[in-house]
Amino acid sequence: MPNVRSFFAARSASWRRSITIVGTALMLALGFGSQPAYANQETNLARYTDAGGYQELWVPSSMGDIKVQVRWASRGGTASLYLLDGLRARNDRNAWSFETNAMDQFARDNLTLVMPVGGQSSFYSDWYNKSNFNNQQGTYKWETFLTSELPTYLSRFGVDRTISGIMGPSMGGTAAMTLAAYHRDQFRFAGSLSGYLNTSAIGMREAIRVSMLDAGGFNSDAMWGFPWDEAWLRNDPFVSASQMRGLSMYVSTGNGLPGQFDHPRTPVDYFNTATGMGLEFLSFAQTMAYRIRMTTLGIDATFRFNSGIHSWPYWSAELWKARPQILTALNAW
Repeated sequence: MPNVRSFFAARSASWRRSITIVGTALMLALGFGSQPAYANQETNLARYTDAGGYQELWVPSSMGDIKVQVRWASRGGTASLYLLDGLRARNDRNAWSFETNAMDQFARDNLTLVMPVGGQSSFYSDWYNKSNFNNQQGTYKWETFLTSELPTYLSRFGVDRTISGIMGPSMGGTAAMTLAAYHRDQFRFAGSLSGYLNTSAIGMREAIRVSMLDAGGFNSDAMWGFPWDEAWLRNDPFVSASQMRGLSMYVSTGNGLPGQFDHPRTPVDYFNTATGMGLEFLSFAQTMAYRIRMTTLGIDATFRFNSGIHSWPYWSAELWKARPQILTALNAW
């Protein structure tokens, strides 16, 4: 990739043309013109990709430019781990980057961490339509982004789309197992932390509908259609379990009882703890059903059942426990 000096030196024969280039660059720096947000970031990639640096990328997609937080592999490795967010994913940062020490955990490993930003209530899937309840501006196409647009973009900088893992908590855990099932050419590892792995179970579609209304006012009919639509089955990890044979998997959940990270003091703390207990117990029941399903199919997976509720400190701790398995599956030590 040429540096800025050689770029201008190769064109220094014409003073007028140089003035035009400089003027255009100034306009873009000030925000004028139609250049996309990610246009100049590639100039700086070389100093990050070989040294394990951190960078925030803007990646083009059918949904518009998507922010992706990246911690590059420490020694220029080609493997990657996609860390998905939970139901209340924010539009400024992926929660793995500030609720956990994920980047520190893998700081010395030859593995690129990929943390996409956004996707609240999306289940990281391709939706039928945009949500009409909250005047959503565009239709979610997260499966397309995570399995086509993003890996294609990252492959230009040495990240091999065929040596990837994917993991997430709660909604992200559900999505990680689904995406891995349908994109075995991309993912060699999949992990669910307190995920909901039997979304077709009695009452789950109604529970998802209520949760999405609470987290952003989204209409689940826009996501996978009416409750009897086949898209609900396609996005149920329990249904696609047979497609996971031979894949390295790490599945964990708490039992819904307060554990080592729970020390409520205020009324808000007690409310959040109670909510976390209910959510985690539901995940516990779903994960138990998923384990029985895998045992019946004769498919191996790592299952961990712990004390604790539905919260980030437990997921951060589980990521560390899963680290050896992740690095082995992706050959990224």
